[in-house]
Amino acid sequence: MTTNGPKVANLWRSVAVRLLPFADAASKELPLGRLLRLSLFQISVGMAFVLLNGTLNRVMILELGVPAWLVASMVSLPLIFAPLRALIGHRSDHHRSALGWRRVPYLWLGTLVQFGGLAIMPFALLVLSGDTNGPIVYGQIGAALAFLLVGAGMHTVQTAGLALATDMAPETSRPRVVALLYVTLLVGMLISALAFGALLDNFSQIRLIQVIQGAAVVTMAVNIFALWKQEARQPHRRKVQRPPFRDAWQTLKSQGRCVRLLVAVALGTAGFSMQDILLEPYGGEVLGLGVGATTGLTALLATGSLIAFAWAAHLLSRGASPHRLAAVGSLIGVCAFSMVVFADPFNSIVLFCVGTTLIGLGGGFFAVGTMVAAMSLACDGNSGLALGAWGAVQATTAGVAIALGGILRDIISDLAMAGSLGPALQHSATGYSVVYHLEIGLLFLSLAAIGPLVRSTRQARQQHNFGLAEFPH
Repeated sequence: MTTNGPKVANLWRSVAVRLLPFADAASKELPLGRLLRLSLFQISVGMAFVLLNGTLNRVMILELGVPAWLVASMVSLPLIFAPLRALIGHRSDHHRSALGWRRVPYLWLGTLVQFGGLAIMPFALLVLSGDTNGPIVYGQIGAALAFLLVGAGMHTVQTAGLALATDMAPETSRPRVVALLYVTLLVGMLISALAFGALLDNFSQIRLIQVIQGAAVVTMAVNIFALWKQEARQPHRRKVQRPPFRDAWQTLKSQGRCVRLLVAVALGTAGFSMQDILLEPYGGEVLGLGVGATTGLTALLATGSLIAFAWAAHLLSRGASPHRLAAVGSLIGVCAFSMVVFADPFNSIVLFCVGTTLIGLGGGFFAVGTMVAAMSLACDGNSGLALGAWGAVQATTAGVAIALGGILRDIISDLAMAGSLGPALQHSATGYSVVYHLEIGLLFLSLAAIGPLVRSTRQARQQHNFGLAEFPH
């Protein structure tokens, strides 16, 4: 028994690592328990995203009677702060702190800002709905401020949190850490959507106040737990000199791959995002699916994304190029949107569902691949700037693409149904099809942008093969 004990223990460790999802993302520097706790900041980000873009979107229009154009304006306000993520990352890279921290102050500041926005939001919405004696303009100002604060806090927390994870994780485990953080974000969105739906099933204005204030408390608690004792204190940070943002940006650009990668991120993100608000209406209007069936499309997208995250972590840990992985994601997206387009002439719900799942799969590959590639751009402790630039491009492009997709669909559909595009295109699917074809074109352009990066990565691995072959040099 004494002889077999170590063998059994080693066997159990290897089996546990293989069966427990993302257990191999842990390292000596970042144990699994600490990594899972750190990833919880994504729960609060996912909850805020669902609340702003899903729950409140519907509640404001239907239950509170707020005009749709005003709701759309409020929901889009957080995008104003998205381009500033690169600046946030840069400032956290070179933060001068009396306590010796650089990421924790920004995580804490983002949490406070997000909490403040959620705290004033329900009362601003009630004034905005017109159910009070106060002027509605006060509600409009308050709601705009609340949405802006929540968006600013959400972007600050995510930028600093991703940079902290990059600082703590060794290079060899970063791809798996990225995949785990994405899964945590998805889990946070899923749990939040189910919780908000159940809590607001019997809607009342008092219940709305309680739910949003509860989200504020959960945000504060989860983020404090996530950042507690994560970042080591560095006394020399009391005398850190912050270089100008322009100089730091020029240094990052001088690597030669940064701009091309960000262009690829913009094109690919737009290619995957324009359909975000169109898949369910397409399934209902064109293919005749019921409300329950179209709601299930979200589950198919999530399933595809989860498979992509786990698969990407496995491939990257075996030495796959993150640029090649992003390119594969774009190719899968081209095939997926082609299936969605052909689902109408073939009247095939199966083809539509498979295409929807593949959209999640391709989008997951693309997101993980480009984010790991952005991590590889970090040098001299500027991971915040690199990841902030990636996040700024990704978030801004996604928001603009979603809005543009809806606008194009409405314009093209109106023209088609009026007969302005000819009898052959006088069909309810025309507007959707134009958007899907545009997304296919954008994904092809993203492939053209990524191509040279894949080639340069291969050459670099051949010239600098010293055991970190899975990262571009």
